[in-house]
Amino acid sequence: MTILDKIIEHKRAEVEEAKKRVSLDELKTSTYFALPVPSLSEFIQSSDKSGIIAEHKRQSPSKGIINDKLDVQEVVKGYEKAGASAVSVLTDKEFFGGNTEDLKRAKEVLSIPILRKDFIIDPFQIYEAKAIGASAILLIAAVLTPKEAKELGEIANKIGLEVLMEFHDESELDRMNRYVDVAGINNRDLKTFKVDLQKSVELAEKLPAGIPKVAESGISLPDDVKYLRSKGFTGFLIGENFMKTDNPGKACEEFVKRMTNTEARRH
Repeated sequence: MTILDKIIEHKRAEVEEAKKRVSLDELKTSTYFALPVPSLSEFIQSSDKSGIIAEHKRQSPSKGIINDKLDVQEVVKGYEKAGASAVSVLTDKEFFGGNTEDLKRAKEVLSIPILRKDFIIDPFQIYEAKAIGASAILLIAAVLTPKEAKELGEIANKIGLEVLMEFHDESELDRMNRYVDVAGINNRDLKTFKVDLQKSVELAEKLPAGIPKVAESGISLPDDVKYLRSKGFTGFLIGENFMKTDNPGKACEEFVKRMTNTEARRH
């Protein structure tokens, strides 16, 4: 059993417990549920924004504790001030140390889009995402069938959320469907956790033309962004590189400045 199998097994039980605590009707009465949200796809493609989706992540199965000492609101406010196009908030508790309260608190202080980063396998989680203030959800192709990917995507779009579908290899591309707003390519192999930026480039060429593309994992230098942008990427999900510092917002700000200088030199 891979770590991904363990995560999904645990997630199924976790979702069933969550359903006992709150009903779909209760989620739909949330303040955020009826409100429109900023568009992730528009924000990452905007010419006056960095394209960075800066992540709040306390820990991961591959790295252990990254940073569990900081307040989520301070981190995400720092990201927005630094020029991030959007913020990603991990809400998985067991393996990533996050929770839905983190996303709620992030929403209270942000005007940019928030991606709910979790292992979404059930419609309940999508309604929950809207209720806590998310703008978009992550769907991981590796853990869904094409039918499930389509059904979950349709529900998300129907209630006003965008879908970032994450791919790891070519065999997963049959999960692409018309409800996907953004295609993410994870450079990290989910089985071995090794990272290879070239993976994004090769897989991007096989995606439908016109779909906004986000590179995920292993981006640590402004030159990485420059290279990936030249290959058609408009979004860059960066978490660990910022979170491993004492001040993620400041780290993001310095990265954006260096990135801007790199882009300026290119022109």
